[in-house]
Amino acid sequence: MSQSDPLLQPFRVELVEFQQALAELRAVRDEVFVGEQNVPIELEHDALDPLCIHVIARLLDGTPIGTGRLTPERHIGRMAVRAPWRGRGVGDALLLALVEQARLRGWADVHLNAQVSAMSFYERHGFQPEGDRFMAAGMEHQAMQRPLDGPRVIERRQDAIETITNIITAARRTVWIRSFTLDPGLFDPPDVMQALRSFATSGRGNEVRILLHDATTPQRNQASMLALAQRLPSVFLFRELVDPADRNDPAAWIASDAGGYYLRALGERIEGEAELHAPAHCRQLRTSHNQAWERARPVSEYRALGL
Repeated sequence: MSQSDPLLQPFRVELVEFQQALAELRAVRDEVFVGEQNVPIELEHDALDPLCIHVIARLLDGTPIGTGRLTPERHIGRMAVRAPWRGRGVGDALLLALVEQARLRGWADVHLNAQVSAMSFYERHGFQPEGDRFMAAGMEHQAMQRPLDGPRVIERRQDAIETITNIITAARRTVWIRSFTLDPGLFDPPDVMQALRSFATSGRGNEVRILLHDATTPQRNQASMLALAQRLPSVFLFRELVDPADRNDPAAWIASDAGGYYLRALGERIEGEAELHAPAHCRQLRTSHNQAWERARPVSEYRALGL
């Protein structure tokens, strides 16, 4: 696709007033729910809309491509992304924006009714099923709930993999990684690699900035990320810590400019904490990362491989 292709345009998510954005909201939702999923229009257009908080995803040229809303009953709904832009992080960005609106209101939790086919998407963002499945508008649904009471404790490898995948998927332009040796078992599973591949090939000028304690071991072990980085050297940037103060810090993390992070105080262990939308904490990690980055050495041996 050429750079003028609209599918390559960056997008932004905005909080909007319902009456002012009514035409755009209805255009996206009618296309997805009424046109694609055959939801009766009288169910799609409800009396609750004027009372809700609404967000819209727009391309830089203003084209609306996704919507979502948050009701006064702490319920997320009307999540819709136009077909050409699915799988490009639009849904993730809409959901994170709505969760943040719930946080700003001091709510303890937030709820939604997920189409069963979309449950894995919401589970990646910390939502858990509650109650039995049910039918709505002719489709099977599952009620789900997510607490908003601070960081999630990560203790299992699978939870860590899901969290890393979510952070990369939701990232806009930059991902920061600090790792001892690219953490075999965390940064090479298929889901993580696919998220990295999609992020790196989005056409948005993205970067993954990776600080390593040991640059030799990933090369010796032929880490999967290095093979991807060899094909996309402008996206993946590697440096190795050399300052004693940096090397004596045992922490490892991944963070993104969308506000998600997974921090391990002891970086050679899986145990840690994570949040998918904690901008203040991410700014702290980014500042620490950037300071260490300035002191670190570029990994010239990777350049010899074409990186």
